[in-house]
Amino acid sequence: MQVRPTAAPRLFGTDGVRALANGDVLTPELALAVARSAATELLARRDGSGGRALAVIGRDTRPSGPMLEAAAAAGFASAGVDVQLLGVVPTPVVAHACARGGADLGLVVSASHNPMPDNGLKLFGPGGWKLPDEIEQALEAGLGRNRIRPTGSAIGRVSTAGPELVESYVDGLLAALPVRAGGLKLVVDAAQGAASALAPEVYRAAGAQVVAIAADGDGERINDGCGATSLDLLRAAVVEHGADLGLAHDGDADRCLAVDASGAVVDGDQVLAMLAVALHERDALPHDTVVGTVMSNLGFVRAMQSRGLTVVQTAVGDRYVLAAMRAGGFTLGGEQSGHTVLLDHATTGDGLLTGVSILGRMAETGSSLAQLARVMTRLPQVLRNVRAPRERAQDADVRKAVAVEERLLGEDGRVLLRPSGTEPLVRVMVEAPTPEQAAAVAERLAEVVGR
Repeated sequence: MQVRPTAAPRLFGTDGVRALANGDVLTPELALAVARSAATELLARRDGSGGRALAVIGRDTRPSGPMLEAAAAAGFASAGVDVQLLGVVPTPVVAHACARGGADLGLVVSASHNPMPDNGLKLFGPGGWKLPDEIEQALEAGLGRNRIRPTGSAIGRVSTAGPELVESYVDGLLAALPVRAGGLKLVVDAAQGAASALAPEVYRAAGAQVVAIAADGDGERINDGCGATSLDLLRAAVVEHGADLGLAHDGDADRCLAVDASGAVVDGDQVLAMLAVALHERDALPHDTVVGTVMSNLGFVRAMQSRGLTVVQTAVGDRYVLAAMRAGGFTLGGEQSGHTVLLDHATTGDGLLTGVSILGRMAETGSSLAQLARVMTRLPQVLRNVRAPRERAQDADVRKAVAVEERLLGEDGRVLLRPSGTEPLVRVMVEAPTPEQAAAVAERLAEVVGR
């Protein structure tokens, strides 16, 4: 059995702070304090040679976004940091602003794939990288600490960014396209989120015929029966419109999952396998290695190994994938959930970059998405989210039940229990030779965990 260790509760989870907006945890006061602490902790490492420090803030479409954006802007400005408000933009635009746009800090106000009442705060540091654990811990320890407050002209200025930054980001996406899409018909589901306006524009610029759904930017309905966590709407639309493929993003557009022309789902493992093969064929996959997570399907691992490629597996979370990529000098990694990281072009998971890469692979090979996805055969995998304390995964009765199921599966399957990094859930994942067997094992274990 693989069990992710639990740790003492922290404000920052797998991907920043995420909670009910304006509830007990994620308040405007917290957003202000996080921004002030981030400015203090990160900019203390800055040599100051570049003049005044700059932070950028982007958000998704949730109604609570402007409230938290304003509070965070006040926090940065009160620490003497200038602020540019990017408005509603995908998370990767904020990373791009730190990597290539001159910003020292980036803050995203988004709860990603969570439902509308939630929101979140995630930070990018210089170079466009997510913060390592040690800096997050220092930032969290500094919350509420009395600090020197600049006055007069030393107070940060708050302004609205112009269109140049987003235009630069889009230019980078199109530059990563090996071949124009050549009229491929695409349905894009923007999840009523941050990519509602930008995704259709990008895919049209890439040469595709685009039908956009869940793209009104209605934050009241973000991730509600649409997007990367709910693919039925996209599957039906692809078939209805006779499209070649569908692409689904989540609320902040750092994910992308796909649907082939028949409406069959192509998950993040299959996308990662397709792109790994493409890069390997171009001799552009360093060390013949791709980075996945402990949730990567066993079929993905076997397919990569059959082509002579190495798979490095990390804890779940694109930040851990990124850390392994940077440490090993690798340029491709991702998660089954649709986070795909292409370090030659971006510093974080980027759903639009992934979508453009899928289009380019289809165009350069002349193959359908279904044909490309056959690079791997998925072992039947069942995931059950059980509402329970995260520590429940370590309890003796749970571990005993898992050991029994593992003996029954033998070498033909596996069990993974993983406490959620953002919610009071234990995720029970089972792979087995048949869907029925995987489902039965998962249900038995979910019942034990949920007691």
